[in-house]
Amino acid sequence: MLVVEDEEDLAEGLRVGLSRGGYAVDVAGTCARAGDLLAVNEYDLMLLDINLPDGDGFALCRALRDGSLVTPGDNDVRVLMLTARGRVDDRVRGLDEGADDYLVKPFALAELQARIRALLRRDTNGGSAVLRVGDLVLDQPRHTATRAGTRLPLTPKEFGVLEYLMLRPEHVVSSEELLEHVWDANADPFTQTVRVTVGTLRRKLGEGSIETVVGRGYRLRVPA
Repeated sequence: MLVVEDEEDLAEGLRVGLSRGGYAVDVAGTCARAGDLLAVNEYDLMLLDINLPDGDGFALCRALRDGSLVTPGDNDVRVLMLTARGRVDDRVRGLDEGADDYLVKPFALAELQARIRALLRRDTNGGSAVLRVGDLVLDQPRHTATRAGTRLPLTPKEFGVLEYLMLRPEHVVSSEELLEHVWDANADPFTQTVRVTVGTLRRKLGEGSIETVVGRGYRLRVPA
């Protein structure tokens, strides 16, 4: 996800707090920087402040929705406005400009995380917070995963990879796609980090759970 926030302490707090929850988080302090990142990275969600040094979040959201800001990939970037402007007309304008949700500062991190989970569930798994593929169960709010009732001791990155694959069972997911959605912009695309993480995840799930499709990526197999 992309955090667009010019208050450095808050932006860093959000980056750290959300990263601990398993999200890949990039940060932009201006509209221009946010636009640059949106043009090259396939984000699932953007946390967007309204008052920014070089413009406002309303205009950035509008550009995203009307197509004047072109982003890669086929998915729409969900937008959660995160701002101190809590008047009714501000909230109405934000939603009318294309935001999916609007949260007023100050806020509790737990509420923000719950809103993020709700937005990310849209159009993926029918609104359920629990993913099930065969005997694999992933509980998004509790950040737990089990297989045949046994808890899986997953790292945050392993959890993120499993979650992404469980949202796309039997689909081939490339290393580049996993790097884009599970790691942040600082990840080195030339490292073996995805291969290593998939390898450790495969060992924890059991052989045959994740198939390597040579030259294309990885596929989570659904038991017959």
